[in-house]
Amino acid sequence: MANELTPCPCDIGDRFDYGGLGQEVQVAHIKAYICKPPAGTDKAVIVIHDIFGWQLPNTRYIADMLTTNGYIAICPDFFVGQEAWKPSNDWASFNDWLKTRDAGKIDKEVDVILKYLKDQCGAKKIGVIGFCWGGAAVQHLMLKNPHLKTGVSLYGVIRHFADKHSLLHPTFFIFGEKDDIIPLEQVTLLEQKLKQNCKVDYEVKIYPGQTHGFVHRKREDINPQDKPYIEEGRKDMINWLNKYL
Repeated sequence: MANELTPCPCDIGDRFDYGGLGQEVQVAHIKAYICKPPAGTDKAVIVIHDIFGWQLPNTRYIADMLTTNGYIAICPDFFVGQEAWKPSNDWASFNDWLKTRDAGKIDKEVDVILKYLKDQCGAKKIGVIGFCWGGAAVQHLMLKNPHLKTGVSLYGVIRHFADKHSLLHPTFFIFGEKDDIIPLEQVTLLEQKLKQNCKVDYEVKIYPGQTHGFVHRKREDINPQDKPYIEEGRKDMINWLNKYL
């Protein structure tokens, strides 16, 4: 649930029985979940998971949603076989766990996935979206990867790239107003730095009352007051991708 008194970081929703419309594939050394629309397309989106990993049903649900909007969607295992974080893990050990999973060191895997999308799927225009850990990874990629067209960073942990703002590609940043992980002061500072340094199109949007993880929760009916913002966040994400891909 997104708006509990003590929200869980990278909220994982309440449902784990989602099977998915796509299939799991092996791409070189990386496992990935891929979903393709019935009609052929040359547009693809790389979906970067949060700390709960590439198999989280909520994230695959978003990949499937992208496919219903006409995109090839692929969610690779960017932890490359290392265990994803579990809700039952001790948060005191989180920083040590994170040291071996750097959102700024996924370039090798992204290059492998880009080659696969181009060679095996016929993709010519490729964007990227990511959640939390993956949102930080999106910001990293928008700063340096010339082969991507655009990105959407959903509640990406800003502090990982706090001093880097010269984006190469149009980037949309989604944040929740009540996010305990990302204080609004960090979001305000990000906006200021982008305004000073960024030469491409960007947007920073804060969604009222929302906590961390709100867009990729699946059960919108948990808190009816959140449903409009969840739907708005997803619609904004799709619209941004439609504009630049």
